[in-house]
Amino acid sequence: MPIRKSSGDISIGQPAAPWFTSYSDLVTQLLIFFVMLFALSSAATEDQLKKIKEKVDKYTKENELQNFVSTRITQKEGLIISFQEKYMFDSGKADIYEEAKKIIIDIMSLLKDEPNKVSIEGHTDNVPISTPEFPSNWELSTARATNVLKLIIEKFNFDPKRFTAAGYGENMPESGILYSVIGSSPTTEFSPEEWKKIVSICNDTAEKRSKNRRIDIVVKRLELDEMRTWRRKLAEIARDKITHGGLVKVKPD
Repeated sequence: MPIRKSSGDISIGQPAAPWFTSYSDLVTQLLIFFVMLFALSSAATEDQLKKIKEKVDKYTKENELQNFVSTRITQKEGLIISFQEKYMFDSGKADIYEEAKKIIIDIMSLLKDEPNKVSIEGHTDNVPISTPEFPSNWELSTARATNVLKLIIEKFNFDPKRFTAAGYGENMPESGILYSVIGSSPTTEFSPEEWKKIVSICNDTAEKRSKNRRIDIVVKRLELDEMRTWRRKLAEIARDKITHGGLVKVKPD
C-alpha cells in the first residue's frame, strides 16, 4: 500500500517561546552597540595621538630639529618620538648632552596634560662594546633610556607608574631600515639565527648604524577605560573653569 504524505506542515521539536525572539534582538543590538563603542574609542585614540604628533612636529620644525627628532604613528606601538644618538650622547656613553636635555624637556612639556602610558626605549647599532661601565650594548641602551626617564620624572610631576624604560641593544633596528629588509608587513617568524642575520644587514653601512642608534619615546594608545577616565577629568576641569572663571552668572542674594 503506498504511503500518503501529509499535506500539512511538518514541525520538528518545540516552537521557541515568544520572549526568545525579543531576547535575540536585544543581544544583537548590544553586540552592535559595543562594536560601535570600540570603533569610536579607537578613532578618538587615533585622533589624540595625531594631535600630539602635530604639536611635536610643529616644535621640531620651528626649531629646525628635523635631523634630530622624528615622529611616526604605528598601529602596534602608538606614537613614536625618535631622538638620534649623535645629538644626545658621546659614543659609548650614557650622559645626556645639556642641549639635548632642553629639547627633551620642551617636547615632554607638550605631553604634560596627556594621560597615556609612555615607554622610553634605548637602541644601539651592532658594533660590540665592552667597557667596565657597559659590558655590552644591552647595558648601554638600558642606561641611556633610564637616564632619559630620570630626567623626565625629575622635571615634571608625572605619575611614575605611567613610565617604563627598556634597553634593546642592537636587536630592534629602526623600522624603516628593518622593513626594507623583511617587508612592510612581515608575517614570518624568524629563528634567532635568522634574526641575527637580519640585524647584521640592518647595520651594514655607517648610515644605517647611525639611524639605529636612537632613543624612542613611545606614547601608548589609551585603553577604553583610560579614555573614559580622561574625558571625565577634562569635563570636570571645564566645568570648574566655567564655574570659577567668571563665565557663569551668579544670581544675587
